[in-house]
Amino acid sequence: MDRISPPLTGNERETLRAFLDYHRATLAWKCEGLTDEQLRRSSMPPSTLSLLGLVRHMAEVERHWFRRVVNGEELAHLWSDTHDFQAAYDASGSSRTEAFTAWREEVAHARRIESAAESLDVTAYVPSWKEEASLRLVMLHLIHEYARHNGHADFLREALDGTTGA
Repeated sequence: MDRISPPLTGNERETLRAFLDYHRATLAWKCEGLTDEQLRRSSMPPSTLSLLGLVRHMAEVERHWFRRVVNGEELAHLWSDTHDFQAAYDASGSSRTEAFTAWREEVAHARRIESAAESLDVTAYVPSWKEEASLRLVMLHLIHEYARHNGHADFLREALDGTTGA
């Protein structure tokens, strides 16, 4: 796995960008070498949480925060007609190709939007919070979201084949 460690002396934007990319790469790494069936295997019934579900969920999260919030795009959810982020977790009918294609596309959009922003101080209205939030906060929120779910991915992967490691 080719994960680049965040810089120890980079500026704020470089550091945030690198930590976000590090966590994105970690999620992809946790899914390497597994079959579609293994990627769809849920953690513990009745939960539908699976590695593939995490990839789908993070595609929705990237789409929401960067495209809807920061860029102001009006977009439907990828896997829900009712704007339910949890629906992405149910990957029972999904494949690696479907989930990773959507995730990679959303990551590419996110990178483009972040790169085009004038600064980390750019703000956008967050409807669920009823307040403005900065790009800085959005990036920190995504880092937190990935870090939390990568912890889930650690357990899911270990349960599948014993693979551990951060």
